[in-house]
Parts: sequence; structure tokens; C-alpha cells
Amino acid sequence: MVHMRNDVHGVVPIALLDIRASDGSRQFAALPATKDWYAVRDHVTSLPGAELTGFICDNVTECWIDFSFLGEAFTINDQFGEYWFFVSKAESNPETLQIVANHWETLLGSA
Repeated sequence: MVHMRNDVHGVVPIALLDIRASDGSRQFAALPATKDWYAVRDHVTSLPGAELTGFICDNVTECWIDFSFLGEAFTINDQFGEYWFFVSKAESNPETLQIVANHWETLLGSA
């Protein structure tokens, strides 16, 4: 099931980023940090087929949330008042990235 916002005309996907790192990963979304780390982590379970694979948090300044979905490895990190979303392979299916971005947009809102 694809989780996206709906308007009168149907689905309104959020724009994807394409910021690539030297390790082959890609930042594909940035959403406002409107919820705490634990709410963002727990939102993994409401994405059918997603599995939480790691969670590291210092309870002060930042956290790293790792999960898998449709055979891809994802990471969420909070920076500068936003949650940044990364996929381990920059060439991952854009539709999969869109599903992930829109899923968390339903929790966090858009930037």
C-alpha cells in the first residue's frame, strides 16, 4: 500500500532530493522534526513490509534510525531541525523512495 497525501485530484507526492555521498548512498528527503525520535522510530512499524534494523540515540542531540523496506536499507538522522532520509544505494527505485518519503510525511508534515 502506498502512503501518500491525497487532494481532490488524487496523490500529491513530495519532491525527492538527490544528494549523493561518496559511499554510494543518497539523501532523498528532508522533513521537519515535528515529532520526537521515538515517534519517528515507531512509525517504521506502520509501513507494511518495513523492519526496524537499528536505533542509536544519545537522548540529547541526535539519533540514527535504520530500517529495511522492499530489499533496501534506509537510515533516518536528525539534523538542524529536520529528519534526513537516506538510502544505502543511490540508484534505488524512485517509487520505493517516494513511498518512504510520503509515509513519514504523514507523521511529520512537509518542510
